[in-house]
Amino acid sequence: MADPIEVLLKFAFLAVLYLFLLWVARSALKDLRRPAPYADDVHADAYLPDDSAGAVPSAARLVSEGGGGLRTGQSFVVGPELVIGRAADIDIQIDDSFASGKHARVFGRDGHVYIEDMNSTNGTYLNGHRVRTPELLHPDDKIHIGDTEFRYVG
Repeated sequence: MADPIEVLLKFAFLAVLYLFLLWVARSALKDLRRPAPYADDVHADAYLPDDSAGAVPSAARLVSEGGGGLRTGQSFVVGPELVIGRAADIDIQIDDSFASGKHARVFGRDGHVYIEDMNSTNGTYLNGHRVRTPELLHPDDKIHIGDTEFRYVG
């Protein structure tokens, strides 16, 4: 006859195994339900007016606060647009396993600067809340992409 503790451990192992499989299936379904990525040139046009598109305050920049293989204090001029992610052919390449190839973009419209998530897997966070649509940036806003943090200087 089998030891009751041994039988209990077998059932516990099976329960953990099924929970893990359920978690994997749920994650896969979540990724499949995600909307298709934006076309390269259409990002925020559905949300924002296009008057003087690309106009950005001259002092607008992102400053690295840590992570991503960037030096703390390293500064990036926003210009008309900055794309952030792990891909080699973008404006700010970060070494962060939680970042997507093209993770987020910072861009100018009507003299203001906005941030937009580019359908990344782990999301872009502005001052602790997840960015779902383009959001206006204000001086000293904190942007988190995985373990990488930037501060917006306007």
